[in-house]
Amino acid sequence: MTTSTISFESLLHGIIIQIINPIILLLSAFTLLLFLYETYQLIHNTDSTEHEKAKRGVLWSFIGLVIIFSVYGILHIATATFGLSTVTSITY
Repeated sequence: MTTSTISFESLLHGIIIQIINPIILLLSAFTLLLFLYETYQLIHNTDSTEHEKAKRGVLWSFIGLVIIFSVYGILHIATATFGLSTVTSITY
């Protein structure tokens, strides 16, 4: 019986490529759609309470986009700092 060993670097690279990148991609797509929807609501609502709700939605979805892309940037910085293989682009 032979056992194959996998290096930490290849394991981490596989996790980033197979799990983390698709999660970041889905979250960013969902947040972008939410941002666009809330922007649409902000433009078309004349009611004061709905307008304020849409403004908060635009703000929080924008903050969400900033956080998601910051995580992606931190991931790149961490892999470069520790000398791990470069993570491929998030776009497919």
